[in-house]
Amino acid sequence: MAPNTRTTPAGTPTNVTQKHARGGIGESTLRPDGTLKVTGEFAYSSDMWHEDMLWGHTLRSTVAHAEIASIDISEALATAGVYAVLTYDDLPAKMKNYGLEIQDTPVLANGRVRHHGEPVALVAADHPETARRAAAKIKIDYRELPLVTDEASALAEDAPLLHPGRDDHHSGHVPHPNIVHRQPIIRGDAAEAAKKADFIVTGEYVFGMQDQAFLGPESGLAVPSEDGGVDLYVATQWLHSDLRQIAPVLGLPEEKVRMTLSGVGGAFGGREDISMQIHACLLALRTGKPVKMVYNRFESFFGHVHRHPAKLRYEHGATKDGKITHMKCRIVLDGGAYASASPAVVGNASSLSVGPYVIDNVDIEAVALYTNNPPCGAMRGFGAVQACFAYEAQMDKLAAKLGMDPVEFRRLNAMEQGAIMPTGQVVDSPAPVAELLRRVKARPMPPERQWETAGEGADVRALPGGLSNTTHGEGVVRGVGYAVGIKNVGFSEGFDDYSTARVRLEVINGEPVAMVHTAMAEVGQGGVTVHAQIARTELGVTQVTIHPADTQVGSAGSTSASRQTYMTGGAVKNTCEAVREKVLEIGRRKYGSYHPAWATAELLLESGKVVTDGGEVLADLGELLEDESVDLELEFRHRPTQAFDLVTGQGDGHVQYTFAAHRAVVEVDTELGLVKVIELACAQDVGKALNMLSVVGQIQGGTTQGLGVAVMEEIIVDPKTAKVRNPSFTDYLIPTILDTPTMPVDVLELADPNAPYGLRGLGEAPTLSSTPAVLAAIRNATGLELNKTPVRPEHLTGTL
Repeated sequence: MAPNTRTTPAGTPTNVTQKHARGGIGESTLRPDGTLKVTGEFAYSSDMWHEDMLWGHTLRSTVAHAEIASIDISEALATAGVYAVLTYDDLPAKMKNYGLEIQDTPVLANGRVRHHGEPVALVAADHPETARRAAAKIKIDYRELPLVTDEASALAEDAPLLHPGRDDHHSGHVPHPNIVHRQPIIRGDAAEAAKKADFIVTGEYVFGMQDQAFLGPESGLAVPSEDGGVDLYVATQWLHSDLRQIAPVLGLPEEKVRMTLSGVGGAFGGREDISMQIHACLLALRTGKPVKMVYNRFESFFGHVHRHPAKLRYEHGATKDGKITHMKCRIVLDGGAYASASPAVVGNASSLSVGPYVIDNVDIEAVALYTNNPPCGAMRGFGAVQACFAYEAQMDKLAAKLGMDPVEFRRLNAMEQGAIMPTGQVVDSPAPVAELLRRVKARPMPPERQWETAGEGADVRALPGGLSNTTHGEGVVRGVGYAVGIKNVGFSEGFDDYSTARVRLEVINGEPVAMVHTAMAEVGQGGVTVHAQIARTELGVTQVTIHPADTQVGSAGSTSASRQTYMTGGAVKNTCEAVREKVLEIGRRKYGSYHPAWATAELLLESGKVVTDGGEVLADLGELLEDESVDLELEFRHRPTQAFDLVTGQGDGHVQYTFAAHRAVVEVDTELGLVKVIELACAQDVGKALNMLSVVGQIQGGTTQGLGVAVMEEIIVDPKTAKVRNPSFTDYLIPTILDTPTMPVDVLELADPNAPYGLRGLGEAPTLSSTPAVLAAIRNATGLELNKTPVRPEHLTGTL
């Protein structure tokens, strides 16, 4: 990868209250789990083992919409080695559904299945193959029902109601029961502004269903306890959300369901919903034995939600001098059979649908539908990805109409600090959209390839088609494209978003040691590294222990929405500050009468000592805390947000905004329809880089996922049967190292005064703009209007 660059304007506040200890804030500290993961020594959830444990397996529906006329489990129960077979009738509590926002998802199908792969029955056996064979013996009589697969079939007058009688209190302003949630946003007068436009462009865009494609499939181990409860060790994104959903359906109080995070092999939103957690606990409580569940790759495609496929219709107008007059759009998200996070995704898609541009007149509507397709929910970018794909294509269309450079057109309309979002919210921190675009455009281009002289000696790995050796440069054309996006950070729309941290400072073997305990799920984002850096910085110690994440400490919220460094990092920072003040109180009691400096408020902890701001040492922490420790647990909340008005969409719905821009350079074999992405350069404002190595890794990772959905990733659902056709990494393709281009990163650090250390959440933003940048580059190379992801060879050759 090309080296990253970094810019920190002079005088940028960082809010760091302590001098850096070794391995503190701002240093590229290595991850403690990094080497173990690349060498294969890291213990993932699927590696767990317990004596006398059983293996659980879930039987899933083979059809997408049907009544269950009967279930016969007798043969399965009679199989040697089988300890339990459970169906809906065996569920122990009155509560038999769960869900992130709307509890509409049954633990096991209740007389009806609504999507291909829905859980119907559970088996526990002494061997995983025995459990699978027994499940295959369960006989189910399905009586298929009419399918709802798209907007037309979902909203038809005679459409089957997938959730009749549901509680619409949670669903907002919806004109049809098959709409999960609807969010309009009206600001200004788009119809009147359209009359003043010199140019109007429209476009209809289709965004495919993307899988999170984490490499570690769903897994966990449930162990029944003597008190009638259960201990669950699981790979998840949000321990306390899981707990709130699990306990009621087990019929247990939350204190009897103890959860501990086990090794997670990636997440990207796909572990925010419940998968095998409840099933493993049910089997463990029924059999009285530990039960382990591990999905294979096929089952994983059915065991978690996916990114919402979307259809988007946009209209933009502009004056001759290049100013955007108005925007109208309608975004339809396919939520699948159950709600999951669809209401929040709709809120993001609608409120961020204009992009990082100043547009005073907007008419926006976003809806999510119930269908019989696979359930969709959280995935990196969370509704903003689909919108960015469409509005950036529109920016290129407008620039072409006006005869303007696409980057300069964007910069002319780019928002700045103080701009007003379509929801009426003021962007009150730096919004360097124009500068990010300038930087990616100014970056030197990768050298042109001399295909006509390369001949048979060309390195086929660098060619479109790669190692397939399909071309040696004939018909290869280069294209360049640009895109920029805006993403919110943290939970929005009035959600009580908070994180908790417990910090203990004590002396062990004469050396001060800090212990940081949170429920944050480490899913690869590097929080365990950053938390230690914060503790070293705030407490002036070298030795920091990160306690395993569990539910014995307060909630840290979800590892999603680019929120963990901001929120749980903020909790660690605040708690460390409180611990430091407690330490100084102890010092004042012990030594205050001996030195007047103890009465000041400028004392710091540095290198295991209490020092004045001038560097005078007042006490050694080892001696000060020799007979005691300081142990505090505190919550951190960001500034409050508001729910969007359900008619106008107005409201201060988001905590923070973050921005990223990309330039894509591609080479396309126009005869064969093959694409090679040569470079994907990114410029992003991160507010404050707490760990530059981690920052660059997150930006490059998000960029790669955006590349995947641009040219290869899509879950194919048969429109006639609503069945998934490609649930494997053989048929669902993700980028490998041979597909991943050079990804230079330009990092800006423009502090957000409202955030801890001035930081911005950063993990999602590069996923937004990388996809439309690649599509823009392919359009530039081919001259084709490409309005669907992913771009396939047949789209480029006209052989569809």
